Amino acid sequence: MSKPIVAIVGRPNVGKSTLFNQIGKKRVSIVDDMPGVTRDRIYLDAEWLNHEFTMIDTGGIEFDESNHILKSMRQQAQLAMDEADVILFLVDGRTGLTTADEEVARMLRSTKKPVVLGVNKIDSPQREMDVYEFYNLGLGDPIPLSAS
Repeated sequence: MSKPIVAIVGRPNVGKSTLFNQIGKKRVSIVDDMPGVTRDRIYLDAEWLNHEFTMIDTGGIEFDESNHILKSMRQQAQLAMDEADVILFLVDGRTGLTTADEEVARMLRSTKKPVVLGVNKIDSPQREMDVYEFYNLGLGDPIPLSAS
């Protein structure tokens, strides 16, 4: 039996690659403050809570049709979602809910695949209240986390 595949998606700079590296226990994806560093799909076998699976790190999803690189990154993320058994949608709790998050959520609902909503950068008890606005995405209970 093959391992389940989990694709990590979201807009740029929400911490997808940081989470990917933490779960995978290897620095495979480059982590940088500059958006667009991850452009293609990156694969890594991982284990979490005694479950083995393959993760796919993706570049940030943006909906700018005029930029060829951003369009290509979105296509790569779409390929990862098509391949995935489960999609981990990562958002940024510090920034809060954005229009781009809502657009990605619409895209994810159309996949008809299970989506886990992770709210990153919830790194202190004071930040825990930042999670609740993400219920507005309609993707179930947001899970607070700090990838770093």
